[in-house]
Amino acid sequence: MSNVYSTQDLIQILARERQACMNGQRLSLAVSPSGNPAIDFFLKTDGIQSFTAYQNFRAAVHEYQRSHHVSGIIWQHLTIRSRTLRFPKVHDQLAALPEDLQVLANAKAAMIGFWWDVVQGMELYLSLNAGKAHQPITRPAIERIYQRSHWLSLHQQGQASTLELILQLGWGQPEAANYRQGFPASGSEYVHAVNPGRQPLT
Repeated sequence: MSNVYSTQDLIQILARERQACMNGQRLSLAVSPSGNPAIDFFLKTDGIQSFTAYQNFRAAVHEYQRSHHVSGIIWQHLTIRSRTLRFPKVHDQLAALPEDLQVLANAKAAMIGFWWDVVQGMELYLSLNAGKAHQPITRPAIERIYQRSHWLSLHQQGQASTLELILQLGWGQPEAANYRQGFPASGSEYVHAVNPGRQPLT
């Protein structure tokens, strides 16, 4: 029986393929310009073909994951104010298997508890319009979003006075939520915690 590629193997394979596509070494020749002269003037056919080639390759990797039960989860560590959390996250180029979604669901309580502990004294904002705008949000409103979410992810930007902690509250498939192509079956809301007097980065 042949060896099955691991999660890390697939991440490395996808990174190499993505680089090859970006360098123009892979093209999907079946893709043609839009047929609209106004649009085609601004689009480079080889760029579209490279992008499509990578998308097709990634879809094949996702099918491999499902066929061979290869998890899309990677484990991350986040340390804020002397507190550290180890949490699962689906790699942004991999698919989430049903068992991965269960792992994510099981981690929700620990992640939201960590979040509330480390954002004490910070101001909270909900991301709007794909992150182009933000509005203040209250803890009860965040709790309502949390109750209907299936999984969470945490991100950090900046340090000290510029520290920004981002809580992603998602539903459905994480790989579809991250790129917004799966809405409304998959999607997410982002809450930004910033120091008083600061605004989230756009």
